[in-house]
Amino acid sequence: MEGNGDCVIKFWTDKGIERALFSNRFEADGIVFQEPTDLMFSFNSPVGACPKCEGFGKVMGIDENLVVPDKSLSVYEGAIACWRGEKMGEWQKEFIDKVWKYDFPVHRAYYDLSDSEKDLLWNGNDKVYGINSFIKMLEENLYKIQYRVMLARYRGKTVCPLCKGARLKEEALYVKVGGKSIADLVLMPIYKLKEFFDGLVLDETDTAIAKRLLIEIENRVQFLMNVGLSYLTLNRLSNTLSGGESQRINIASSLGSSLVGSLYILDEPSIGLHSRDTELLINVLKDLRDIGNTVVVVEHDEEIIRAADYIIDIGPLAGRLGGEIIYQGDVDKLVSSSDSYTVKYLIGEEKIEVPEKRRKWNNYIEIKGARHNNLKNIDVKIPLGVMSVVTGVSGSGKSSLINNVFYHALQQKINDATTEKIEYNEITGDYSLINRVELVDQNPIGRSSRSNPVTYIKAYDEIRKLFSSQPLAKQLNFTPAFFSFNVEGGRCEECKGDGEIVVEMQFMADLKLTCESCHGKRFNSDVLEVEYNGNNIYDVLNMTIDQAMEFFGSKKGATEKKIVKRMKPLQDVGLGYVKLGQSSSTLSGGESQRVKLAFFLGEEKTDSTLFIFDEPTTGLHFHDIKTLLKAFYALLDRGHTIVIIEHNMDVIKCADYIVDLGPGGGDKGGYVVSSGTPEEVVKSKESYTAEYLKEKLQVS
Repeated sequence: MEGNGDCVIKFWTDKGIERALFSNRFEADGIVFQEPTDLMFSFNSPVGACPKCEGFGKVMGIDENLVVPDKSLSVYEGAIACWRGEKMGEWQKEFIDKVWKYDFPVHRAYYDLSDSEKDLLWNGNDKVYGINSFIKMLEENLYKIQYRVMLARYRGKTVCPLCKGARLKEEALYVKVGGKSIADLVLMPIYKLKEFFDGLVLDETDTAIAKRLLIEIENRVQFLMNVGLSYLTLNRLSNTLSGGESQRINIASSLGSSLVGSLYILDEPSIGLHSRDTELLINVLKDLRDIGNTVVVVEHDEEIIRAADYIIDIGPLAGRLGGEIIYQGDVDKLVSSSDSYTVKYLIGEEKIEVPEKRRKWNNYIEIKGARHNNLKNIDVKIPLGVMSVVTGVSGSGKSSLINNVFYHALQQKINDATTEKIEYNEITGDYSLINRVELVDQNPIGRSSRSNPVTYIKAYDEIRKLFSSQPLAKQLNFTPAFFSFNVEGGRCEECKGDGEIVVEMQFMADLKLTCESCHGKRFNSDVLEVEYNGNNIYDVLNMTIDQAMEFFGSKKGATEKKIVKRMKPLQDVGLGYVKLGQSSSTLSGGESQRVKLAFFLGEEKTDSTLFIFDEPTTGLHFHDIKTLLKAFYALLDRGHTIVIIEHNMDVIKCADYIVDLGPGGGDKGGYVVSSGTPEEVVKSKESYTAEYLKEKLQVS
């Protein structure tokens, strides 16, 4: 206590009096360090968070993507946007004149520069002024408006300069295990993290301290490997994960808890999984079962169904034609069933046939030098007029290539759209043959609670015209607008056409109560008195697509024919069970995607369109996939082009052209493993897709 943690011992030796200093403080070389605690390594705690970025890893600063918008250019070619122009170009000229002494490659593309070369370009040295010196000059001259404008042009979210994106205080990064800080470990893909801990060597004391911790760490890392997430890094933001990835992380968390006697209910855990990863997931589910748990899976994937011990099949169809137990029993004792489509497909009575011939193509669009996210500077051809499928294991770069690079590049070329800068060299080929490009994703078809399928496909306009033409409506001077719940007039003003009242609860979820004025019917009593063929507007909106097709199809009027024509695409894409007035917020992602597909099928336009679908089979049964493929073929017959990101082998086997990315996920992916027709791709020895496609094509 008296020495404040210091103790000096003097003792006699042959050489005279010597001193030995001892301290129980956490310090070395005169520097006092913070005593480590678990909170010190958490960026969610003020104890461990970086003081500059507060644990976010990013701050407002100079955005590299704005300073270097085209990374395929070299410094000599003007890659540095702020060094362009007659006056600012002097900075580039001076940099080039001086930097040759340090072997800096002024003619090499920016994306090919090494980390040390980029450091020289940005930070310079005592002889060379870099980009940051230029930025500093701007900041010192902010009294000039042109410099303020220029500086604002290059500002954006950028990596925190203090923690370099690690999100932690400097003190936390001083602590290392096996030569690695915690920031180094969370940046590793899971498979590399496993290799690190497998090869970790500690001294006797540290081994005793870490024994139990290492067992828990290694188990949890192995669980993430087992559910097919080996390509993820631990610092990956949760809002960038897909639904399937989030669900599989929850499964891994459950495995880590080692619970027994529990009931696990999983809703389509195979979403976003390649067949290779599905096998890993099946093993995990069996492990959960084997340690004494009950696992119930809602699933359409054939591999998972066949791996089950017991299946319950509900149907026979959807909506009002479903809701019955069609089959239940052991999977290995399946017998022919006249009603169960699941059983029919499993035993081979029904099947999705391989096309007799592949569509031929001559024209194509080519993306060159795609480098977005984990793409490895690849060149990819996408044929026109055919159905192309982009495949690969989870995390192989499919969405980066198609949704990011390909889609945005086409938008810029066709629509001259200003989109976010995506890293690629150029787009070439016959893109002039495409009039528009449509990304048909699984986002909701509308944000309003009043949005529904029948309004999206423009059938409701005709239905409102039909009701306004009825005798009672004419007597009351009801226009088509009176039969809309979006505008004042005919809608219930108590609930504004929603059919329910939302009661805001301050500390709990909001309550939704049926409107007492209209009793959930959304319209006022006068409007509900107007009937067509015995049904008012509420009754019609409460019909399913199939029911409405029968209801309006029984009449031969011109308006009825228009209504049937507009609704027919919804039936064609397998949505006959959906109600006309069903809120879009209650539709699944797959249903929303098919509503969009129905809209395009119902269009009268013949403009050559390139459609991009991102995993359209999500949530679809074998029978629904067969129906979906017919809808795709209808688009192709009209001269359109379809590009699909997909894992489902039944869709892949029906493709005219395949681009297989991989071979692995994360940093192991991003390459074109194979491309061509399905018959050509199955010959690839490096492709995981080829391995599972052989069975579908019955190729040995």
